[in-house]
Amino acid sequence: MFSVKDMLRRFADTYNKSPDSNLGKVITILHGELARVGETFERIREWKDIDAAQGTTLDRIGTNIVQPRGAATDEVYRVLLKSKIARNLSKTDVNTIIRVLAIALDCDYSDIRIQEKFDDPLEPEPAAINLIRVPVRRLNEVGMSPLQFARIIQKTVAAGVRVAQIELAGTFALSSQYDVLETSPLGLADPAMTTGGELGTVYAPGDDYPLPI
Repeated sequence: MFSVKDMLRRFADTYNKSPDSNLGKVITILHGELARVGETFERIREWKDIDAAQGTTLDRIGTNIVQPRGAATDEVYRVLLKSKIARNLSKTDVNTIIRVLAIALDCDYSDIRIQEKFDDPLEPEPAAINLIRVPVRRLNEVGMSPLQFARIIQKTVAAGVRVAQIELAGTFALSSQYDVLETSPLGLADPAMTTGGELGTVYAPGDDYPLPI
């Protein structure tokens, strides 16, 4: 961004180009307005990214891809927008479902694992899947409940395929050695709650609000 001195330097030497002159004061005001315009254009450029956009800008993105907000917060709405864009390109196979969920939650593909139930030794089902690994911490960060997440998954799979189970297990585990306290990253936390494993998420449908998906 050019400075006030750069703007004054463009005038002929017959003008008093001191920043304290009347001309300098006018140019200073003009420079401030141009700087604000530049900041606005920079924000417009940045807010084309769903992760950076906020408020009504997200709503306009949702209008373009036909994904209403409903009562969702910006954090949850970003997940809806990403999943809708990915679902529009989905082929509904397992790998694509993993890709859709990873894009929606901004996590690695390896953080999500899906098991088809057609060969389940206990309860086989020809058109059903189990989501047996999902980043619980990411769901907590965006404020999305398991039931809301399950609806996104159900909209991602092919028609007629049932999402039978979603396991939202945490990282907590007992010590691997007898009489030895393990505090990171699996066991109990220290008094400051800076180490230790994470418990699984509790299903609480009564606290949910419907998402327009």
